Amino acid sequence: MREIDQRTFAAAHRDGAVVIDVREPSEYVEGHVPGARLMPLGQLSSHVSDLPRNVPVYVVCASGNRSLAAAGFLATAGVDAWSVAGGTGAWTRSGHPVTRGMHAAA
Repeated sequence: MREIDQRTFAAAHRDGAVVIDVREPSEYVEGHVPGARLMPLGQLSSHVSDLPRNVPVYVVCASGNRSLAAAGFLATAGVDAWSVAGGTGAWTRSGHPVTRGMHAAA
């Protein structure tokens, strides 16, 4: 299983981690991890070549289910991908900031 806990993810995020959000656009605009790039799960296969191969890529969704499937898919494609346990919901409940709207930058 390619999954990391919220604490490990928060530390990586502070260090400038690559983060993708595999939710749908309507979910993303309601609130996402600052800096996360939107790549809906249904479109992920067309974006694999856009992802780095030399650093970990952290995958988030609402609760961790879609991101776990996405991380597995990306790992088979050669991306060092990790699902964030609990997803954006756990991130928010832990008191971390979220960005609203379509902008990925914090």
